[in-house]
Amino acid sequence: MGEIKELKKVREEKIQKLHEAGVNVHPERFEYTHTLKQAMGLEEGTKDVYVAGRVMSKRKMGKISFLDLRDVEGRIQLCLKKDELGEELYKHIHETLDVGDFIGVGGEIFITQTGEKTIRVSSYTFLGKSLRPLPEKFHGITNQEMLYRERHLDLIMNDDTKKRFLLRSKFIKLMRDFLDSKGFIEVETPVLQNTASGATARPFITHHNTYNQDVFLRISPELTLKKLIIGGFTNVFEIARDFRNEGISVNHLQDFTMIEGYSAYYNYRDNMKLMREMIIYIISNLFDGKLNVMIGEQEIDFGCEWQEISFRDLLIKDCGIDIDKFDTASSLLEEIRKNNIQLEVEDIESLGRGNLIDQLYKKVSRPNIINPTFLINHPIDLSPLARANDDNPLLTDRFQLIVNGQEIINGYSELVDAVEQEKRFIEQNELKENGDEEAMSIDHEYVKAMEYGMPPISGWGLGIDRFLQFLTNSYNIRDVVLYPLLKPRENVEDDDNTDGSNIDK
Repeated sequence: MGEIKELKKVREEKIQKLHEAGVNVHPERFEYTHTLKQAMGLEEGTKDVYVAGRVMSKRKMGKISFLDLRDVEGRIQLCLKKDELGEELYKHIHETLDVGDFIGVGGEIFITQTGEKTIRVSSYTFLGKSLRPLPEKFHGITNQEMLYRERHLDLIMNDDTKKRFLLRSKFIKLMRDFLDSKGFIEVETPVLQNTASGATARPFITHHNTYNQDVFLRISPELTLKKLIIGGFTNVFEIARDFRNEGISVNHLQDFTMIEGYSAYYNYRDNMKLMREMIIYIISNLFDGKLNVMIGEQEIDFGCEWQEISFRDLLIKDCGIDIDKFDTASSLLEEIRKNNIQLEVEDIESLGRGNLIDQLYKKVSRPNIINPTFLINHPIDLSPLARANDDNPLLTDRFQLIVNGQEIINGYSELVDAVEQEKRFIEQNELKENGDEEAMSIDHEYVKAMEYGMPPISGWGLGIDRFLQFLTNSYNIRDVVLYPLLKPRENVEDDDNTDGSNIDK
């Protein structure tokens, strides 16, 4: 820790030297003509090129020096010549500039003898001092928690991290472009809600001081979006931050990003077709027209025909249990135990039949589904907001897209019968009162809105974080979230793990 303090002191002295030279160490702006990526595409001989970025390395060889300048999308080499900049400026740069500092330069594009595109610098502007030294490039950052906690440092040092988050931004843009082309309107709905509903999950609770009442962080924007269909919208979607106070794992976060969409006059099969079209559009544009994605050593072809399988048939195939033969949670749990299937659930006896079926499926079936597969015909007690099937009212018109053992999309034909919806809310509320903390609460406001009439509706939701974890072949879902929540450090100042080669100790 003492070494870091000493290095910071040296850099602080350089700031003082800049002040003494009349340099504004915190300038208001810098006008650049090109990003570094754009500059790398310029032809040799292009003049008056102005760029800015962070210095990642510097090499002095007498009267000539080379700097490596980088930003989030590109890098370029800078060449500084003493004879062209003048002895005073050349000396000043080397006395005050550190790796990690921000600078702006202007000059001409040329190609070195080694074939590297470079800017011959003719003007120089100091833009920002890095008081802390960056980690050594050779050692990098090996402490995984630091990669999440200090994502800014991860982005500075690791090109793969930059690429991953640039891909995330492009992914979201492609979704918006696709849905816009299909006539969808993007909306925003409240995060703070009076009722924890819209999905079966344990909510986060906070307190509204002005109203002097507890409110919930939304677990889903579903009911609010469907109110907009009641209000006359035809196709709507929202990219929503959702919060579910459940366990954290390499595939789950308690606060995460979903996109949900709803269409009047659609059924679930219309949305199955729409979702296949959307996913193919996104992947082909992300990967230069390719529809094959490598996940580890497994190649997944999104261009193939996507399989369909019913919930019941899947469970019979994977564990031999026919859920249609067990109409209560207790009888189903007894059968699960007879088959020596261990479900890792706290207080399993409190689960309703629907959540028990879901836990069984996640244990014995979902991990084995690799290629894109639509799971259909979900039991009605697993889907309290879905429309019952016309031919079998014990099933719902629902689908899930499963890829590589993960649920990517969930969708269904919506329940639009206000009387039936209230009945199911009451059933869910009874489960909650009996200890099932993931069951829904009654949302009286939503039932009242339904009573004004609803057209046929189908909706879907896609977990952006989880799908990007899959697409980038990331082991942990936190790898695709810029700043995932972590426990606070006990002492930030004493934690020097972000500096130098001892970061993983």
